[in-house]
Amino acid sequence: MSRCRVGWWLAAAVATASAQAASDPVTLYATHCASCHGADRLGGQGPALLPEAYGRLDVAEAAEVIASGRPATRMPGFRSVLAPEEIASLAAYIFTPPSTPPRFTARDIEASRRILVADEALPERPLFDADPLDLFVLVEAGDHHISILDGDGFVRLARLATHRALHGGPKFSSDGRFVWTASRDGWIERFDLWSLAKLGEVRAGIHTRNIAVSADGRILAVANWLPRTLVLLDARTLAPLDVRDIRGAGGEATSRASAVYSAPPRQSFVLALKDVPEIWEIAWADPAPRRFSGFGHSYEKGMEEVLPPLGRFPVRRIDLATPLEDFFFDPSYRLLVGAARDGSRAVVVHLDLGQPIAEIPLPGMPHLGAGIAFTSRGRRLLAIPHLKEAALSIVDLETFAVVERIPTLGPGFFVRSHENSPHIWVDALLGAQRDAVQVIDKESLEIVATLRPLPGKTAGHVEFDREGRHVLLSIQEDEGAVVVIDDRSLAEVARLPARRPSGKYNVWNKTRLSEGTSH
Repeated sequence: MSRCRVGWWLAAAVATASAQAASDPVTLYATHCASCHGADRLGGQGPALLPEAYGRLDVAEAAEVIASGRPATRMPGFRSVLAPEEIASLAAYIFTPPSTPPRFTARDIEASRRILVADEALPERPLFDADPLDLFVLVEAGDHHISILDGDGFVRLARLATHRALHGGPKFSSDGRFVWTASRDGWIERFDLWSLAKLGEVRAGIHTRNIAVSADGRILAVANWLPRTLVLLDARTLAPLDVRDIRGAGGEATSRASAVYSAPPRQSFVLALKDVPEIWEIAWADPAPRRFSGFGHSYEKGMEEVLPPLGRFPVRRIDLATPLEDFFFDPSYRLLVGAARDGSRAVVVHLDLGQPIAEIPLPGMPHLGAGIAFTSRGRRLLAIPHLKEAALSIVDLETFAVVERIPTLGPGFFVRSHENSPHIWVDALLGAQRDAVQVIDKESLEIVATLRPLPGKTAGHVEFDREGRHVLLSIQEDEGAVVVIDDRSLAEVARLPARRPSGKYNVWNKTRLSEGTSH
């Protein structure tokens, strides 16, 4: 072969190899993605890029994000850099599970922990004149902030940056001073509402479902989908206390968490398993005498020394016939009502007896995590929206019978009320008429009003103020708003601009377990 022909062949081979390398998804990821999302896809400045972390996102949608970027984030578009086939290859790659399930250990958690402000430096009283128990924490998903709103004057007191994609609702200390948030990619943040400041953060997992805080404000539970762990943190310092795999009783099958909630009268956390038919009850109370005299920030010297040591949180397992999705406690915290995975019914579990005692036919995927208890004509009732049916189901909490099924304008996500209100409010977030909210009379169980605060724009998630006189409603658009409405006259009182506001949470209602809100 002549030298000229050898040179041509070698140049062609190098060009072919370069083209193959350029289109190889592993190489593409390392070149364009790893600096933000981590070499192992576990996340960094950007979220984890693993299948269990995407929620409802599919491959085609992921390809569009790669091509166009994502607003209000650091994610750029690569349409001008990568060919369409390279973008498609990258999208397919990030939906490929890793060969080894990822881990996030207590050491990883501790390495991520940052304390920004020491508790000893905090003020002894709020730095504002508003009622500290009538504040709202508003999640603004458009640019990843929380706003602290005055529930009396309906003004914004502060706006604080958070990690991206908060999920599961913030949780409060019993005195209402401290609040914790969780992001989808596992970041837990602690804020002081009195000084309107972020105090610290820690990453407790790769993809987190939700969090719960013990009634004494000492321990924070973090339920993860990735890795499949339950993490217990010191709520004040955010230091890891326990990291345990979520496994069925046999030990072989692992599970994601459907949800974890605090059960204050029981001095426990309750965890539903998404992939294994079990409920866990985790005792957080230490039977030994405590050197502890308060809630939230009121720690005595030596508090850390009396927290239960690693591995000392006993788990009680309750066997079920089917795994549960999200769930609801009755006001006594003896009964748990959870949605079966097939979306056709709810299962009633008696936590004292440790077994299911009833099933309730509820087609259309009941959203039990948004269910509320209320009183009507002397009966304790449960109102449940449905994710796949345009209806609100009303269940008698004594007989477990469905006493009413109220047609609505569309499948809804949230329902709210208050012990001082004559009304129940329900949205239609998952339907075609998502700009509407409907108001139901508690006594007649009839719809008495349909409101469209901003026609054509998504309206959802109502929360009452402390007195049950006003509701705050989110217009969930990027240039959205929080609309304040008088619950009796149904007239608009105020409107605050917000960036795609989602949930808002009132300190009094959450810490006092107000009737008509979720806990």
